[in-house]
Amino acid sequence: MELTELTECVTSLSCVVTQVAAGLTIGMLLFLVASGLTLIFGVLGLVNFAHGSFYMMGAYFALAAYGVTNSFAMAVLAGTLGAALLGLLFERFLLSRIYGQDVLMQLLVCYGIILILDDVVKIVWGADFRSMGVPDAFRQPPFLIGGGIIPYFYAILFGITALIAAGLAYGMGRTRFGRTVRAAAINPGMVGALGINTTIIYAAVFAIGAGLAGAAGALSAPIRSVVAGAGVSILIESFIVTVIGGMGSIGGALAASIILGLTRSFGSIGFPLFVEGAMFVIMALVLILRPSGLGGRRG
Repeated sequence: MELTELTECVTSLSCVVTQVAAGLTIGMLLFLVASGLTLIFGVLGLVNFAHGSFYMMGAYFALAAYGVTNSFAMAVLAGTLGAALLGLLFERFLLSRIYGQDVLMQLLVCYGIILILDDVVKIVWGADFRSMGVPDAFRQPPFLIGGGIIPYFYAILFGITALIAAGLAYGMGRTRFGRTVRAAAINPGMVGALGINTTIIYAAVFAIGAGLAGAAGALSAPIRSVVAGAGVSILIESFIVTVIGGMGSIGGALAASIILGLTRSFGSIGFPLFVEGAMFVIMALVLILRPSGLGGRRG
C-alpha cells in the first residue's frame, strides 16, 4: 500500500516538490551537525561521540534566549555561540587530553560528557518535552510551486543553512585560517615548526564544530521537540552521513546529508516502518562499493 502511495507521489509534480523541499530542509540541518563532526575528526582525529549533545544544548540555549528576547535571530545566535563556548570548555579541559588515544578511551570520555549534559538539562530545564513553536514573524502563507506546498519557515531554514554551508566552504577553502586548518590536519608537526600554535587551531576547530551542531539545534527548535537525550538520534544520523560522505570530507557530508534527507522524506510515504533501516542500507552499499565514502580519499 505504501509503495503504491510512493509511486503516485513520484509521478505527481506537486508531491515531488513538497517532499523534495522537506527532504532538502532535513538534509541541510543534518549537514550542519555532520559537517561539525567530520571537521573535528578530519583535523583532530577525534571520534566525537558527544557531538549530538552540543546539538541538544544549542536547542536549549535557543529556547532560553527566545523566552527572554522573543527574537529568533538572537535565539539562533545564542544557540550557536553557547554550544561553541561549551565545546571549547570541554575541549580544553577534557578532550584535549585524549587526542591520539585509543577509540575506547575517546568513547568513555565522550559518553561521560553526554551524561553530564543530559543531567544538567534535567536540572535546569526539567525532563519534559519542550518546544519553541514557529515564531510569529514566520507564520506566513506557504510558497506554491507546481502545486506543491513549501512551508514559509522551511524555506527560511533552507536559506539560512545554505548560507552557513557556503560560509563554511569559503572559510575552509579560501581563507588563511582554512588553509592553516587543512595543513594542521595533514602535518601538524610542520605547522607547529612554522610557529603556528596548533593548540589554538585545535580549540578553534572544535568550537566551530560544536557551534555548527548548536546552530542546527537552534534552527530546528521551532519544528522539533526538545528533551534531554535529544542528541542521540541526531548523532547516529551524523555518523551515517560521515561514513557515507567520507571521514573528513565536508563536500561528501553535504552530498550524504541531502541523500539521507530525501530518503527520510520520501521514505515516510513509501516505507515509513523502514526509513531508519533504509539509511543503514545506503551506508552499507557505500561501504561495499566505495569504502572511503563519496568524498573520501582512497587509501
